Amino acid sequence: MLLNADPAQVAGLSRFFKTGKGQYGEGDRFLGIKVPVTRSVVKKLRGQIGFDHLEQCICSEYHEVRLAALLALVDIFARSRRDPALGQRCVDFYLAHTPYINNWDLVDLSCYPLLGQWLLDKDRSLLYSLAREGATIWEQRIGMVSTMTFVRHGQTEDTFAIADILLHHPHDLIHKATGWLLREAGKRNEARLLAWLEERCNDMPRTTLRYAIERLSPAQRDHFLGR
Repeated sequence: MLLNADPAQVAGLSRFFKTGKGQYGEGDRFLGIKVPVTRSVVKKLRGQIGFDHLEQCICSEYHEVRLAALLALVDIFARSRRDPALGQRCVDFYLAHTPYINNWDLVDLSCYPLLGQWLLDKDRSLLYSLAREGATIWEQRIGMVSTMTFVRHGQTEDTFAIADILLHHPHDLIHKATGWLLREAGKRNEARLLAWLEERCNDMPRTTLRYAIERLSPAQRDHFLGR
């Protein structure tokens, strides 16, 4: 990983991921490695990465090293379809290390291809617990974004239900995630999205609303924004 570091990228990444004092990524450090490069490194090391390596990397002070650990974990999970015990181990590892999954990209690139996929044929109460009781906004975001897998399989009810839990959350990053997933659910079931919005658009964060209606017609967007 260190061989791919580009110090010229560090300042820009630090600003983009809000690492300043009082910001949501406060104190995070970067090596200056872009996501496609991180993905290529993980791909080259496929089959050589064990859970001991993941443990070292997920605890790194560097954002890109933590991302590499998560991408490698997702890859191990994806190749564990015939080994449920290994899949469970991946999920357990993920849930045990959520304090290190501490920015929106780390959440969004890992939670639904791993946790969402795992829960596709299982009880999903874990996601509701994360949304309601997550210790950080990142755990709460995991609860929301993990439903992307369900949406892609035409199952939208969990997305709407968890959106209700998070509807009045104070943080903008939760508003964005909620609106994003509502928009995706609306692609599969527009009638359900329209009905959901009709009941709530007068009393929901503007950011959530704008994200949720992004793919609707201009007339539909004007209707909800005018409310």
